[in-house]
Amino acid sequence: MKHQGIGARVPRKEDARFLHGRGQYVSDIILPGQSEVAFLRSPAAHAVLRGIAKPRGLESVVFTAADLAGIQPITAQCTVPGYKVSVQDPLARGKVRYAGELIAMAVAPSRAVAEDIAEQIVLDLDELPALVDAHAARATTTRIHEEWEDNLFLILNYDNGFEEHASKASVVVEREVSMARQAMVPLEGKAIVADWDFRADQLIVYTSTQVPHVIRIGLAQSLGLEEGRIRVIAPDVGGGFGYKCVLQPEEICVAWLALTYKRPFRYVEDRREHLIAGANSRQHHYRLRAHADERGRLLALDAEVTVDGGAYSNWPFTVALEPGQATGNLPGPYDIKGYRCKTYCVATNKPGFLPYRGVARTSVCFAIELLMDAIARKVGREPWEVRRENLVTAQAMPYINVTRKHYDSGDYPKSLDTVRREIDLDLWRARQLRSEPDGRRIGIGFASYCEQSAHGTSVFAAWGLPLIPGYDQATVRLVADGSLEVRVGVHSHGQGMETTLAQIAHEVLGTDIANIRVIHGDTGMTPFSTGTYASRSIVMAGGAVAKSCEALIPRLLAIGSHLMQCASNTVQYMPGRVVGPQSSVSVREIAQAWYRQPQLLPPDVDVNGLEATIGYKPQVDTGAFSYASHAAVVAVDVDMGSVEILDYVIAEDCGRMVNPMVVDGQTMGGAAQGIGTALFEESPYDVNGQPLASTFMDYLLPGPTEVPKFRIYHTETLSPYTAFGIKGMGEGGAIAPPAVLFNAVNDALRGLNVEVSETPLTPRRLLAAIERASAQRAPASVRSARE
Repeated sequence: MKHQGIGARVPRKEDARFLHGRGQYVSDIILPGQSEVAFLRSPAAHAVLRGIAKPRGLESVVFTAADLAGIQPITAQCTVPGYKVSVQDPLARGKVRYAGELIAMAVAPSRAVAEDIAEQIVLDLDELPALVDAHAARATTTRIHEEWEDNLFLILNYDNGFEEHASKASVVVEREVSMARQAMVPLEGKAIVADWDFRADQLIVYTSTQVPHVIRIGLAQSLGLEEGRIRVIAPDVGGGFGYKCVLQPEEICVAWLALTYKRPFRYVEDRREHLIAGANSRQHHYRLRAHADERGRLLALDAEVTVDGGAYSNWPFTVALEPGQATGNLPGPYDIKGYRCKTYCVATNKPGFLPYRGVARTSVCFAIELLMDAIARKVGREPWEVRRENLVTAQAMPYINVTRKHYDSGDYPKSLDTVRREIDLDLWRARQLRSEPDGRRIGIGFASYCEQSAHGTSVFAAWGLPLIPGYDQATVRLVADGSLEVRVGVHSHGQGMETTLAQIAHEVLGTDIANIRVIHGDTGMTPFSTGTYASRSIVMAGGAVAKSCEALIPRLLAIGSHLMQCASNTVQYMPGRVVGPQSSVSVREIAQAWYRQPQLLPPDVDVNGLEATIGYKPQVDTGAFSYASHAAVVAVDVDMGSVEILDYVIAEDCGRMVNPMVVDGQTMGGAAQGIGTALFEESPYDVNGQPLASTFMDYLLPGPTEVPKFRIYHTETLSPYTAFGIKGMGEGGAIAPPAVLFNAVNDALRGLNVEVSETPLTPRRLLAAIERASAQRAPASVRSARE
């Protein structure tokens, strides 16, 4: 048997069905008597909803908030002081707060007919001023939620030693940095099928989600049902990225239909709906003041952060997660002694903010890394040099940073050294001194980050969220033929967990991974987990799988020694076998005895048999910190405003890699998304709150010609707190690209005194920055000519 355990580049088991078109998604589910659902969404961003007129003769197939008897609204509680609760009815009641908010739903045998019915619904809307700009929303008397005294979900204040360390600085650098709003754009959008199972007396909900057990809890609360009467099944899921880790209003509505009418209903989000109602991430603004010494050593950081939170807080993570993560993660991988931050999370007339891959870290990395380059320019040093002198060193680990985060292990400077060496900085610097034949300007950028992964109970409890993760459980069961079933409550939606969790089970028991079946995504078949988010699954579920497999070994030894008629202290477990002094028995033979020939079992056999369910969480649950440095080379056309990525190097460390090929894939996919954030993706709004990018004609994504061939290098610094030293890494690739690319562009244009700091860096935005810099230089040039 080839090496299949931890560290092996095992091809993903799930790819066989995906690559042959045999995946099973919600859209593939068609049940007898199934009806399709279409939603009528608000055409206005902010309006009083005075009335809804159902089309004559179709009243029985159109539903509004008044029809949804007994449904509880989404009210995401949070115990952080000052946090304000928003009340979101699944179908709008009395007022609409963003363009695209659900108002009514129509039901028909086909989606096309349902949409035709929905178009006949007449709305009586009294439009109100739309609050589109978060800074303006703080100052106006117009209220998103009338019961609030202002438009602030939350204000966070943090100060740790700022004045003491700022007073020692000889260099002060100020910058403003903005990241645009964007959509997450998974291949598959929201999708729900709900039906009533009369035999089980259960509501069965098939939904494209990352968190099936959490959705079960949310639906039970919303519908007023016992959790035991709801079964949530997440089949294959075509990407999530955070978009599918919260309770969706559409899930409540479709589940209510099935509960009420005891027959199946389906809703599948189309792309235009997603781009309108799913423009819900990334939008941050930073005002930064760095206090440094003459070498660029960052002594203290002062920041004001504004998060555009949209209209509603999500359940269960709440909108408070984003400002909390921004405040806590802004210092990044750097050894900063003084830090002060004030963070505003503002309600606006946009879709409610959701946690997107990286959860604030992409924005804070963008802010701190652009600031690092600005400091380097101020003190006249290479950006990588200033960056390296500020990074937390390997010798300092474990390290408590200025926001009291516990960095468990790592060598941050080593990752920076790796990308500097592999990008061949000296070669590119020499090339910069020569003019490019095509007139383009070459720039080199660097960025570093660390990523808190698999943070658990203590962290989420401190945030005051309504649902706190604890122990993740896994059930493992040896069946009669010696194969292994692994059941986990997390869900894999692109991470390859059907392979990596099988590799962990193989590492412990030695079962061929072809004979290991990972079962996930079904609350009726798996132990409880809060699901897949926060780069937690391989740490939490992986640890639980390992512990459960380990629990089987003493039972296998006891039965195996009895079958060989030798003392139990003379046998040992080897991969797939129990080996005695003179013979051995296979796991298959032991399983046969347990299931089919119990007369062969020892009289004192463990009655729990060949099945175990064990819970796991790391001994220190404040998170395992992965980290990486990125380096990129770009060519900038100052006439066309275009940016081409010539080279891109990543040096990452996620602890022990379970499957390096999966790690590479996750890193590449995340980096491609990060390029989208940097150069292409934006969900703009006009002054009336109308979305201006509702199709792929307007909302641009990077394609194969825009994504470079990433060169990825790995180190493995084990976490001292997790099983096998594993750290999470599913989000990391998406964190650094905006920062590294903007730093590269600014490096290319430094001779023109151009500095860009607002995503995405479209040709229009880049050319405007060049034009502004040219206009600022003109008076000095004129004076010089006259002299």
